[in-house]
Amino acid sequence: MSIEARGLSKRFGTFQAVKEVSFTVETGQVTALLGPSGSGKSTVLRLIAGLELPDLGQILIDGEDSTWSSAERRGVGFVFQHYALFRHMTVAENIAFGLDVRKVPAPQVKERVAELLELVQLAGYAGRYPNQLSGGQRQRVALARALAPKPKVLLLDEPFGALDANVRAELRSWLRRLQDEVHMTTLLVTHDQEEAMELSDRVVVMNKGAVEQAGAPSEIYDAPSTPFVASFIGASNRLEGRISAGRTQVEGCDVDWLGAVGAGGHAAREATIDAFVRPHEIEIRRERGTDGPSIPAAVVRATRLGWQVKIELALPTGRTLTVHQDKEAVDALGIKAGQRVFITLRGAKIFARDIAAAAPATAQLS
Repeated sequence: MSIEARGLSKRFGTFQAVKEVSFTVETGQVTALLGPSGSGKSTVLRLIAGLELPDLGQILIDGEDSTWSSAERRGVGFVFQHYALFRHMTVAENIAFGLDVRKVPAPQVKERVAELLELVQLAGYAGRYPNQLSGGQRQRVALARALAPKPKVLLLDEPFGALDANVRAELRSWLRRLQDEVHMTTLLVTHDQEEAMELSDRVVVMNKGAVEQAGAPSEIYDAPSTPFVASFIGASNRLEGRISAGRTQVEGCDVDWLGAVGAGGHAAREATIDAFVRPHEIEIRRERGTDGPSIPAAVVRATRLGWQVKIELALPTGRTLTVHQDKEAVDALGIKAGQRVFITLRGAKIFARDIAAAAPATAQLS
């Protein structure tokens, strides 16, 4: 039971909410639509659910064109952020609601409700009302209600957004285990990167109504294809630089990154670049290194975060960097605010803004 979006576009008045969005959710997999608020991800979900109609494009569910089908005929289960449970109904009555509407015989309804209560680990809660449940329990009831009619696909719209951090983490683990058991084709909308990375087989990153990149979570993190993805997925520091006459400079200092490339693998002769460096890809030393170029910096602040220390550095250009190092390494270096140190950049995602002889592209350097 796959989902395929082909060139979906949607405008509300003069606002273009979705621009030619295409992706596929494979049968039995979880795909996350990930992006900031206003990126168009919830609109795409509503288009697939049949709650909105596209201006252009096509929606296929299980290979069948469902673009103009009513929401009821699409066979989708929908879970909202704020549960949307009926407060005057018990847990069992909420789960049974969709089956009752479809006039399923009472013995089958009772059997299905009992089966789902076991599945969502709420056996014994059938007679309770929503106000007698925790937020996490309510969301599990909402999921059971969506699964009750045995939908072709499941759509989740920020399902854990109204819950606190600990409950969100617990429900993510629970939902991943549930997915491994039921193998439901699922499309998840979220702005939470950790949620997308933990739950999904595939991630579609959206920005300003369009798809920036789609791929496995590891691919999105390790090989971002645009500056937006590099800055949005995971923590990153953005540095500015220039490639010229065979030299690469970042923040005014030479670095030993060789082979910065443009489209098709051609070496860039001249380019203004943005370098995105993750906090763990920066090495701090008390003395200038002898194994390659290093950049001077001043320690602004060092904050202990459990086993890890967050270090803020100021470069001579005035730019501030964040570095993550384990506590033992920081203690060994004796790092304190106000100290002068030197940094070596061990990895970066490079994007050329104005590249000679090739279109802007990226390079992974280390």
